Amino acid sequence: MASDKVVQLTDDSFEGEVLKSTTPVLVDFWASWCAPCKAISPVVDGLAAEYEGKVKIAKLNVDENPATPGQYGVRGIPTLILFKDGQVVDQVVGAVPKNQLEGLIKKAL
Repeated sequence: MASDKVVQLTDDSFEGEVLKSTTPVLVDFWASWCAPCKAISPVVDGLAAEYEGKVKIAKLNVDENPATPGQYGVRGIPTLILFKDGQVVDQVVGAVPKNQLEGLIKKAL
């Protein structure tokens, strides 16, 4: 599993890891009780390995870190938001297929 390539975020680390990142960052907003989050997790982990060095893949647990999802209007999970140079490029909500996530990532490359 490629999950060692995924950055685990907190409200405190979000700014440094995401907003100040020199590479694009795909953030997966998730919760442990969310079945679609669990379904998409292996896909997200796989993308972390595939795009290593080009895109940072990160996850933020919305239950443990409520401030950041609130800032970005995250209402449904999983929500995946792509950031580049500290700005939101695009986002998807729900357990979407891998090719849709790759399309999202390619917008920032």
